[in-house]
Amino acid sequence: MSSRIHPSAIIEDGAQIGADVTIGPFCHVGAHVSLADGVHLHSHVVISGQTEVGEKTEIHPFAVIGGIPQDLKFKGEVTRLIIGARNRIREHVTMNTGTDGGGGITRVGDDGLFMAGSHVAHDVQIGNRVIVVNNAALAGHCIIEDDVIIGGLSGVHQWVRIGQGAIIGAVTMVTNDVIPYGLVQAPRGVLDGLNLVGLKRRGVPRADITALRAAFQMLAQGEGAFQERARRLGDETQSDYVRQIVDFVSAGSDRSFLTPG
Repeated sequence: MSSRIHPSAIIEDGAQIGADVTIGPFCHVGAHVSLADGVHLHSHVVISGQTEVGEKTEIHPFAVIGGIPQDLKFKGEVTRLIIGARNRIREHVTMNTGTDGGGGITRVGDDGLFMAGSHVAHDVQIGNRVIVVNNAALAGHCIIEDDVIIGGLSGVHQWVRIGQGAIIGAVTMVTNDVIPYGLVQAPRGVLDGLNLVGLKRRGVPRADITALRAAFQMLAQGEGAFQERARRLGDETQSDYVRQIVDFVSAGSDRSFLTPG
């Protein structure tokens, strides 16, 4: 199927436009941009840089995608932004390309929802089915695993990792790593429990939820340092979900962890 491009849109020479793409009024698509099949740009969308947009992704007005990093160390090197399939990117969202120091690629997975005014900074790595609510911001080099929800007006500090299935409440500053399935809230980000609602919605078996709750209690009240408690969990658990937390805590990180209160 042929693409539909409004006559007021600017498509620079070299841009790659897939089949069945819609580009609305006053959009600007740069020379090194690739739009996969079925991408839909509403009006006034700007996509620049070495940017790939996956199939059936929809981008709403005034989003700026593929702009250069907001990093004073950036000196114009060629870096990339790769966006997966079926993402919904709402009004005024900004996503930047990577930097040499961060690996050169900012990456967004599939099936995400990025609500109005949210920001994805340089070298961020985002998994699948992630929701970033209005005006939330991810600083450089963050890793956001699958199925994470980040509440409105929240900020995630650079280099922070947020584990799979975690939820961050609204108006929260996250300065340290968040374990998988964790629930974080309060202005200065407190690990306040597990994302039980999210676990139930995804159909996680009751036995695994019970194991996760017991694991959280051990992390909160067991003897020794946080990492030592996590290692003991690894020796005792039979749950793949608890094992995921153990592996997350055991992996290398540039930050410390939010620990249960």
